[in-house]
Amino acid sequence: MTAAKLPRHLAIIMDGNGRWAELRRRDRTFGHLKGARVAKEMIEHCAQIGIEYLTLYAFSSENWLRPRTEVTFLMKLLGRHLRKERRTLMKNNIRFSVIGDIERLPGAVLEEVSLTIEETRINTGMNLVFALSYGGRQEITAAVRNIARAVAAGEIQPEEIDESMIAANLQSSFLPDPDLIIRTSGEYRLSNFLLWQAAYSELCITKTLWPDFSLDELTQTLQQFTSRERRFGRTAEQVRQGPTSQQAMV
Repeated sequence: MTAAKLPRHLAIIMDGNGRWAELRRRDRTFGHLKGARVAKEMIEHCAQIGIEYLTLYAFSSENWLRPRTEVTFLMKLLGRHLRKERRTLMKNNIRFSVIGDIERLPGAVLEEVSLTIEETRINTGMNLVFALSYGGRQEITAAVRNIARAVAAGEIQPEEIDESMIAANLQSSFLPDPDLIIRTSGEYRLSNFLLWQAAYSELCITKTLWPDFSLDELTQTLQQFTSRERRFGRTAEQVRQGPTSQQAMV
């Protein structure tokens, strides 16, 4: 599979850690530990095969509602993981970024996030993005508020607001829309993940729980992606004819 056929932006909803552990009569934290190891493997592999952007849904806005002990464990795991893996990110030329309301993170974790962003800023390889304390509705709401302030200040007119302006005001504006979104654990929903950006994303739902998600299954999913016809609202005939001059300019 050539890099040209790969999704430019791959996004993954890593779901099923807790259920994986419960099926083994283990504490949910055991599943999160295994899930973190799988994430490390996927990150390094995606960087090696030429994925340009990889976004992992690491912790949602709603995850703060989980039992305090589980949230505390997840925060400690995140901080430890970033501290341990910064050298690996540098070795693989991976640039790290985050989206989400990270000010809600514990101080020690926020410090590790900031250090990882700063140390990998010079890297020119794959862009790794963690969605932390992230919610798609919250991101869109924040963008609307920014635009509303600009309107109130007389900087723009309501008639000037279009899709490109909204996209530019999203926290994730530095990311291209995801070409492919993978969700593990068999749940058929986006769970508040990249709602604006997913308008034309290809979706792949697998029943595999995240700790069991393998490189082989990832490879199979990417191969399936290359066979899909992405029409973006056009007909199949129009796709076969190639982009119009206007579309080619986008």
